[in-house]
Amino acid sequence: MALSISLPSNMDMIVKIGVFGVGGAGNNAVNNMITSNLEGVDFWAANTDAQALDHALTSNRIQLGATSTKGLGAGSHPEVGKGAAEESMSELLSAMENLNMVFITAGMGGGTGTGAAPVIAKAAKEKNILTVGVVTKPFHFEGMRRMKVAELGLEEMQKYVDTLIVIPNQNLFRIANEKTTFADAFKMADNVLHSGVRGITDLITMPGLINLDFADIRTVMSEMGKAMMGTGEADGENRAIKAAENAISNPLLDNSSMKGAKGVLINITGGTDMSLFEVDEAAKRIGEEVDGEANIIFGSAFNADLEGKIRVSVVATGIDSEHFIKRTKPDVSYQKPENIITRPQAIDTTTYANDSVTESEEQQQVSNAFIAPKPAEPEEYEFQNLVNDQEEDSEDNTSFEHTQQPAAEALTDKTKEAKPFSLFSKVTSSFAHKNTSNDDKSQKQPSKEDLFDIPAFLRRKGNQ
Repeated sequence: MALSISLPSNMDMIVKIGVFGVGGAGNNAVNNMITSNLEGVDFWAANTDAQALDHALTSNRIQLGATSTKGLGAGSHPEVGKGAAEESMSELLSAMENLNMVFITAGMGGGTGTGAAPVIAKAAKEKNILTVGVVTKPFHFEGMRRMKVAELGLEEMQKYVDTLIVIPNQNLFRIANEKTTFADAFKMADNVLHSGVRGITDLITMPGLINLDFADIRTVMSEMGKAMMGTGEADGENRAIKAAENAISNPLLDNSSMKGAKGVLINITGGTDMSLFEVDEAAKRIGEEVDGEANIIFGSAFNADLEGKIRVSVVATGIDSEHFIKRTKPDVSYQKPENIITRPQAIDTTTYANDSVTESEEQQQVSNAFIAPKPAEPEEYEFQNLVNDQEEDSEDNTSFEHTQQPAAEALTDKTKEAKPFSLFSKVTSSFAHKNTSNDDKSQKQPSKEDLFDIPAFLRRKGNQ
C-alpha cells in the first residue's frame, strides 16, 4: 500500500492580508494606500454613504445597511453605523474568507466608523483572524461631543482587536506647517497605516538575511492590546541609527512609551549595500528603548528600491496604560465637566474676609460662581481690590521703610491714621473738598518740609 501525501498548493501557503476602510476616514485611508502602490494586500471599502462609496478606488465595496440607511449615511450616530454593519454581516464575512490578517482602519467620532468598525473587528476575531485596528481621534476643534463619542468607540474596538493603534489627528500639528494642505495632512496620518502594513508584508514576502513567518507576527501581535507603530528611513552617514530613531519617535502616534511593551517586531530593510554592522546598530538602538523582558522578533530584508538607504519599521505591542506618557502639557479639555473646577477671573480670593473658610466651602463658592456668577457692584469690587493691593504693597515694603527711614516714628498722628489709598476714597475726598467750609481753610498750612511730599501740581493749586 503506497502512502500518499498531499501538499498544499502555493496559493494556500501565501499569507493573505486584508485592509478594511470603514466610513469616510477609512475609505480615504484605503484610497491613499492604493495610490501609493502597496502590493500584497487586498482592500475593501465599507460605508453607509453610497455616494462616498462610489469614490473608492477599490472594486471591493460593501454598502453597509442599504435597507436601514438607504445609502444616506449614519448621520453621526454610532448606533446607526452598528446596526448597518450587523445588517450587512453576510457580505462582511464573505469578504473575510481565507484571510489570515485584517487591518481595520476608521475615524472615531462619527457614525459609521465608530459604530461599524467594532462590529467588523468582532466578526474577524470570531473567524480566528489576526485583527489590528488603526484608528484616528478627532481634532480638538471638532468639539467635546465628538471626542466623547470617539472615546466610547475606542473602548468598544479594544474589546475585539488583537492590537489597537491610535492616531490623534491633533498630532498632525506637530509635523505640519502653515503651508501644509488639509489633504496632505491626512495623508501623513494614513502613512502610519501604510508603513505598518508594508513593514509586515516585507517581512513575509521579501527575501533577506533573516526571514520571519506569519506565526512570528501572530506571536507578537495576538491579544496584545494597545500598540505603537513607526517607520524611519535614512541615508548617508549613520543612516542605520537615524532610521531607528525616526522609527521609535513617530510624532503622530498616541502619546506612548515603548518601555512597557510586551512584544516588539523589528524589520530592517535596505538595498544590497546594507551591511551586517548597520543591521546590528539599528537593532541595538531599538533594544535600548525596550524592557529586557520583552519578546523581540527581528527580521531583515533586501529591497532593490532602497539602494543607498535603510528603512526601519517597529511594532511595539502590549503597552499598558501606565506607560502612556504625555509629550505636551496636560489637556483638561477632555476631562468630564464635573471634574473641572475653574476659578473665574471675576472672583478675587483675597476679598474673602473670613480666614476660617474651609477649603470645601471655598471650592463650593467658586463652583457656584462658575455655574451662575453673580455680578458685583463695580465701585465696591474696585475699592476692595485696590485696598488689598495697597495692603500687600505696604507689607512688601515694610523692611525697606525701617532700614531707609529710621525717623518713621516721628510721623504725625494725622499721617499714622491715614487710610489706604483707593479710587473710592479719592473720589470721596474730591467731593468733600468741594463742600469744605471757610473754617477748614483757616486750618494750619503745611510746613515747607511737608510740601516736598506733595506733588507739584497740588502745591500750585494750594497757592492759588
